[in-house]
Amino acid sequence: MAPAAAHEPEVIRDKAAMRAWSRRRRAEGKAVALVPTMGFLHEGHLSLVSAAVAAAGGPVAVVVSIYVNPSQFAPTEDLATYPSDFAGDLGKLAATGAVAAVFCPPDLYVRGSAGHPVAGVSGGAVSCLEDACGHAHETWVRVEQLEKGLCGSSRPVFFRGVATVVAKLFNIVEPDIAAFGKKDYQQWRVICRMVRDLDFAIKIIGSEIVREADGLAMSSRNVHLSCEEREKALSISRSLVNARTAALNGNNHSQQIKDQIVQTLEEAGGQVDYVEVVEQESLTPVKRIDRPAVICVAAWFGKVRLIDNIEIQTTS
Repeated sequence: MAPAAAHEPEVIRDKAAMRAWSRRRRAEGKAVALVPTMGFLHEGHLSLVSAAVAAAGGPVAVVVSIYVNPSQFAPTEDLATYPSDFAGDLGKLAATGAVAAVFCPPDLYVRGSAGHPVAGVSGGAVSCLEDACGHAHETWVRVEQLEKGLCGSSRPVFFRGVATVVAKLFNIVEPDIAAFGKKDYQQWRVICRMVRDLDFAIKIIGSEIVREADGLAMSSRNVHLSCEEREKALSISRSLVNARTAALNGNNHSQQIKDQIVQTLEEAGGQVDYVEVVEQESLTPVKRIDRPAVICVAAWFGKVRLIDNIEIQTTS
């Protein structure tokens, strides 16, 4: 992001205050752009701010939300250890000179008795939000086909939680534009489909993956990698680049591409969750890369689960 004059964004914690703020900005003739995050910001997040400003094409008020969403984490996942640095995040956003407000609610869910989270029985899915008793949040947004496969296979509550919290953010912030990163490719497609199907009047931006100088896709979870694990994790981006080169040179059989990536990751010490070659919009598997496709990877290095992908635009 180009250097800009530092501008301290307004911090808003109350839902009604956030909605009123957005409506005032729109009354001033500005578009409202939302960048949803879970904090611990890096250059990938900041690139979404730039993408939102560019997409507005005129006066815009950018809101960055910072909220670690419990409903997308299973009880066995890393909610308790998800990295956080709110003061650092505010400094980074101020330095862009482009962020007008930060929405940081203490909680976005109605809780059960004695403040405990409460379960909704939804296909057996259980998240860190859910418990066994009381009267609280039980309404979920499901994008039924796109949430299957890829990350949805090993994280069955994830996209239900993502779609629900993003719908809530859309209802609170009322943005005209919202920006998401393509590193979370399935998430981006799920949100696009939800917006289409539920008639949200919001333009969704998919921003390209931002990488470290050595090719590792930027992620808040990278901080948990040891030096050795981080070096081994470079096998993900390298294998994806090699696979795209092979496909564009005519070696476009999906199973061969998948097998080669799996071999590369395992030889580097990774534990593969999945490697899939899918059509870009429907996310359905393709046997040959003879149409716009995306190769998606999820793998564990140590205790850190990393995801990455690469689009291939071939049409032959």
